Amino acid sequence: MEKTYYPKESELTQEWLVADAQGQNLGRFASQIAAALLGKHKPTYTPGVETGAHVIVLNCGGITVTGNKLEDKKYYRHTGYPGGIRETSLRQQLEKHPERVIEAAVWGMLPHNRYGRKLIRKLKLYRGTEHPHAAQNPQPLKIQE
Repeated sequence: MEKTYYPKESELTQEWLVADAQGQNLGRFASQIAAALLGKHKPTYTPGVETGAHVIVLNCGGITVTGNKLEDKKYYRHTGYPGGIRETSLRQQLEKHPERVIEAAVWGMLPHNRYGRKLIRKLKLYRGTEHPHAAQNPQPLKIQE
């Protein structure tokens, strides 16, 4: 009987991928980013083992949505004070903090535990086309239409 393959720490390599969000559909784009963070694009993928890549996302404000989501989709936060619930529409969030839209979508697709919190730190989001990670030599992430 063969043993199950389990990647060793020395076998894991940290790769960097860069993706452009301009004109991409939010949910489809976020699911591909989540898969890259988890490492599902590699043959060595193992659940619970950090085999994924660092992902750099550019042009976060250029994301698109279908239907009436710009007005209907809401983001909630609480100030910590009584009655302090705050509601923001997707349109407002894209104008003020477009990075948070993609981060929230990707976070919803990752495990909500220590492992997921470790993975979300590997996601780098930028409004424009410039990023400070050129030294890591990021490769383009193949986005499937």
